Amino acid sequence: MAFAGKWELESQEGYDEFCKLVGIPDDVIQRGRDYKQVTEVTQNGNDFIWTQHYPANHKVTNNFSIGKECEMQTIAGKKFKATVNMEGGKMTVSFPNYHQVNEISGGKLIETSTAGSVVLKRISKKI
Repeated sequence: MAFAGKWELESQEGYDEFCKLVGIPDDVIQRGRDYKQVTEVTQNGNDFIWTQHYPANHKVTNNFSIGKECEMQTIAGKKFKATVNMEGGKMTVSFPNYHQVNEISGGKLIETSTAGSVVLKRISKKI
């Protein structure tokens, strides 16, 4: 149950470059640059509800079970099928344009998204 809770973005690295690479419009990048994104995670065994709150009351919620294919949605609203896996306490999933690894380290939620050589790293604290 380590992922369960409400998390607020504390810091991020590689935001602009990553967002441009995955096709997020400049105005959306600008609004999100200093926004304290909140991530809410509900966990019941291997079943998760993962909601990320973005500027302008936009949110994306994905429901998934570890190891089972499910339909997920990107921030841009694109739907795709993916399987979320748990490897050594790290949650991994491949989105259409990038690969994401989520982990809890030192009481922080660390989300690392990699698209080619571009990396977005977000660190959130529990609130």
